[in-house]
Amino acid sequence: MQMRILFILTLFLPFTLGAQFIYGDQLPDAPELSARGEHAVGVRTMTLTNSDQPNIIGAKEGKIPNYDRPLTVEVWYPADADAKATTEYPEVMGQHGDTTRPIIPFKFTGRATRGAAPKKGETAYPLVVVSHGYTGSRYLMTYLTENLASKGYVVVAIAHTESTFSDAGAFSSTLYFRPIDIRFTIDEMERLTRPDSDSFLAGLADANNTGIVGYSMGGYGVLNVGGAGYNPGFGAFFAAQNSGSKLIERHLIGDETYPGADPRVKAIVALAPWGKTAQVWNDEGLKGLSVPTFFIAGDQDDISGYENGIKAIYEGATNTERYLLTYEGARHNVAPNPAPPEALAPGLPIDEYLRYADSVWDTRRINNVNQHFISAFLGGKLKGETKLGKYLDLTETPGKEGWEGFKPRTAVGLSLGTPSE
Repeated sequence: MQMRILFILTLFLPFTLGAQFIYGDQLPDAPELSARGEHAVGVRTMTLTNSDQPNIIGAKEGKIPNYDRPLTVEVWYPADADAKATTEYPEVMGQHGDTTRPIIPFKFTGRATRGAAPKKGETAYPLVVVSHGYTGSRYLMTYLTENLASKGYVVVAIAHTESTFSDAGAFSSTLYFRPIDIRFTIDEMERLTRPDSDSFLAGLADANNTGIVGYSMGGYGVLNVGGAGYNPGFGAFFAAQNSGSKLIERHLIGDETYPGADPRVKAIVALAPWGKTAQVWNDEGLKGLSVPTFFIAGDQDDISGYENGIKAIYEGATNTERYLLTYEGARHNVAPNPAPPEALAPGLPIDEYLRYADSVWDTRRINNVNQHFISAFLGGKLKGETKLGKYLDLTETPGKEGWEGFKPRTAVGLSLGTPSE
């Protein structure tokens, strides 16, 4: 009995003594693979420029000028640094016509060292590119980006211009640029990680061994980069909203300019991907998805939809290996960090809180479960760690025995669909 009490105290002591909980830390019921890896983590901010791109939100009288499109990215990587070091991330907001919430700026703490020297591995690390939703931020999923970097990945999170909290523009910009930004970022990482590059990334990552992670509109983008071309009818919708513009045809299934799946991408994680309820994909487009994909959804998602949305995408992607992790009762927020303390202040519009939080699930719990399954999936696909297959080869629901990697009685509320069912 005394040993049991001591064990329980060991689990909860950091919380009872008021130790700081940093986004991504393990809760006592966290599954096995949510633990951080062996590496300390470095982080740096970079600015990329995609020259001579159509300035969709700058269109006048039906004419779309060109501009040099800037992309800010945050890069996390294995580092020669103190694994216990912390840093601050500034979440910068801006008023952009949304009057339902005050858009509060805030800072939060992460476990990384800014500007640390990279730690070279025996071989180049796999690359992971992360794409946020509309609107969003490159800091929206630090619980995952830091965690993956600690396990030996170079992780690049994009701040999609005209689609962030601070600079949100017309939705048509997001519709057009999301796949382009993702492909361009992989291009730039391929250039910057060449051994002869003068970047700190030289020789650090292998862009030909890339995983892409997308949330909501990021999911819309990563699936297209994985070969799921958009429905030609969606092209007509885009043209009607943009003075007859045919720009988006380069993303449509069957169009000669659509490049299909990027051969450098070996794995996709799509969290609450948007688009099926808006008829972005038809059956032919979904069959074009050729990259192994791990879907994550809440079965009450009222943004992307579930039965006729995310689950329909999963079921229609019949030409690739795929999984569907479902949080029963959750809505759309199955990807973000927890809500910041600033969002908990009384009297604020509820949307300030619900930008991050779920009303059924503890977001910290979702974060730990995501870390676990994404680590298993990417570890198998990008690192060839076949031993991780046991964490994915599961019954659809946990049952009495639970699931591999989960503590007893802690997998409740989850289901995992696989193509074999």
